Amino acid sequence: MLKFHKEGAKIILITCAVVVGIVLLSDVYIKNNFWLLKIVQIVSLFFLILVLQFFRNPRRFTDISDGKIIAPVDGKVVVIEEVFEPEYFKDKRLMVSIFMSPINVHVTRYAMNGVVKYSKYHPGKYLVAWHPKASEENERTSVVLENNTFGAILYRQIAGALARRIVNYAEEGMQVIQGEDAGFIKFGSRVDLYLPLGTQVNVKLNQKAVGGITVIAAKN
Repeated sequence: MLKFHKEGAKIILITCAVVVGIVLLSDVYIKNNFWLLKIVQIVSLFFLILVLQFFRNPRRFTDISDGKIIAPVDGKVVVIEEVFEPEYFKDKRLMVSIFMSPINVHVTRYAMNGVVKYSKYHPGKYLVAWHPKASEENERTSVVLENNTFGAILYRQIAGALARRIVNYAEEGMQVIQGEDAGFIKFGSRVDLYLPLGTQVNVKLNQKAVGGITVIAAKN
């Protein structure tokens, strides 16, 4: 059964109402122009389908393990490199960045079991998600999880050129379970993971990641 994320409920209802209105009104006011009528109705229905697919929330069966870090979102791995993380760790970390296109599922899931040590929202710009400054200047949220296996990791939800709202459910002190719903990026674009140096990464550049399923890193 197809499920939709709760963050899309209002937008889906409004879109459905607008599309139904357009279809009914077009049947009244442009019924004499067959091809124009069909074009308007088809475009309206196509727009509804786009909205529905964007807010879909497929059920994922996560193989929960303290020894794994999983992909928090669907998308393509676009960065694997050592970087300086200035907000929380203030030292070098291994960053794995996943870019989400508008057709990807945009649910954010907890990358590992642990305790939320830090959670902060930052207002900002709406540069394209692949811009080098996006992780520092765009609207974003930063969340730090900690467990005994990996220590502390940080994931950052980053808004892109189309994104206008980041939803983050993580609150400091929460005990979270890997793969569970951590938030949503509405029409948004990228999540960065900051891992301890020396972490053995299991993914490659340009690899497709599936949120809640793909193993980013693992320890025996």
